[in-house]
Amino acid sequence: MATRVAAALVVAAPAVVLRLAGAHLAPVAAMLVFGAGVCAAAVILMWAAETARADMSGALALALLALIAVLPEYAVDLYYAYRAGSRPEYAAYAAANMTGANRLLVGVGWALVVLAFTLGTRRRARDGAPVERRDVRLGRDHRIELGFLALAAVVAFVPALTNEIGWYVSILLIGLYVLYIVRISRLHGEGVEELVGVAAELVRLPAARRRAVTWGGFALGALVVFAAAEPFAESLVEAGAALGVDEFLLVQWLAPLASEAPELIVAVVFAWRLRDSDAIGALLSSKVNQWTLLIGTLPLAYRIGGGAWSLPLDGRQTEEVLLTAAQTVLGLAFLIDLYFRRWEAAVLFGLFAVQFVLPDQHARLVLSAVYLAVGFSVLIARRAALGRAMAHVVSPR
Repeated sequence: MATRVAAALVVAAPAVVLRLAGAHLAPVAAMLVFGAGVCAAAVILMWAAETARADMSGALALALLALIAVLPEYAVDLYYAYRAGSRPEYAAYAAANMTGANRLLVGVGWALVVLAFTLGTRRRARDGAPVERRDVRLGRDHRIELGFLALAAVVAFVPALTNEIGWYVSILLIGLYVLYIVRISRLHGEGVEELVGVAAELVRLPAARRRAVTWGGFALGALVVFAAAEPFAESLVEAGAALGVDEFLLVQWLAPLASEAPELIVAVVFAWRLRDSDAIGALLSSKVNQWTLLIGTLPLAYRIGGGAWSLPLDGRQTEEVLLTAAQTVLGLAFLIDLYFRRWEAAVLFGLFAVQFVLPDQHARLVLSAVYLAVGFSVLIARRAALGRAMAHVVSPR
């Protein structure tokens, strides 16, 4: 444990030291140093959040701690929205970061869970242990996340139709997230799940020391986020210009990869250990809070930064939001019956990969249509499961 904690601190330290010293690095060097800081902050917050579950059992704690674990992603995206208030070109980066994070989570993260679970099952079988060969399954309580994701999926099409993330969308999505927290608080967890890695060792500490380490981890992670988020966000834009790479693409894919990699790794480890419901459930919870609270807070950050109450979207941003909303529909359709099959994971990953081969406007629109056609077809076939998920929105039990 000590080696891994020390490694995270060593990676985080340059970002904090350089920010406090007011040093200015070349764009590419800044991108690497402060990007590493964002990644280290995500790791530290993840350890602290998982350790805190020893003192905060239940589904509500899981949802709140899942939110804490992705704060680095929020910090970067909200910074772009805030800057857009005085520099309109930054609105594109806010949309890019948000859409990239969501598409990466569903197109890659969910598929990696299925791959790791499949390989873990085969490994267990080769070792001679009794194992059931099956698809990834979610617990019944995850219907509440699926129900709220369905509602958010409908609301999230509004920005694609109006060319803005309006204040009214913000109210609806933040309201959905608050209602989600209220509903999920009625669930009664079955205790602390088995943890892995550093958190598994921290949770065995005496209670007083464990709580001190947990709060220290939250404080340290927040400090690193505060130090690294702004220069990392700026360095992505500057590095794109310096390298001759589209800044939009760097912001869309590199920033979410740095901030969400630790969470994806933990989910893969869970799946490898055949804890499939924990793995896909954690990523589903992250999808819900990013597709409600993250989108909903962008207009607020834009307003605080000096902009209007609604965050404007240009043609490309509107297409990106449409594509992400369409992918959400298909992801929801595949999980709605609480089974995630290998062919479904392959479809999600395959469609995600297509956007890099065919990156133009026409391809984004066609890909959105494919997502929606397949997604609605599956939802119609599984309408009974959708009904059960929506019933959980009204009453979790």
